Amino acid sequence: MASNTNTLKRLEVKYVRDGIKSRYPKRSECAICGTTNDLELHHYSTVNLLWEKWKADNGVTIEDAAHIMLVREDFYSAHAKELLVDVVTLCNSHHKKLHAIYGKEPLLTTAPKQIRWVQIQKEKLDVRET
Repeated sequence: MASNTNTLKRLEVKYVRDGIKSRYPKRSECAICGTTNDLELHHYSTVNLLWEKWKADNGVTIEDAAHIMLVREDFYSAHAKELLVDVVTLCNSHHKKLHAIYGKEPLLTTAPKQIRWVQIQKEKLDVRET
């Protein structure tokens, strides 16, 4: 059965993100170019897709915002690595480039490719600087 989002004022994933944002390990510079401007946190595993998969795997059907608040800690526990470890800080420019290649919501299976893409972009810049 699909989630009933009619009683929600926002997308479910926004409620999920709200509860964990303060735990995000955002760095002070872009992992690729080193700039300190316009930084954004990128999850290699798309949070919305993780959330939808977790709900399906656990038979969870969201009824309202209070229900999300009730179950989101279980989601965080199940996906702590993807939410807090498998992330990277990128400048807005590099973040847009990554999403231009992998899409707005990159498939969960593309996480290793995204990690490698970030490494390659950094290596390219390092070579140019030497």
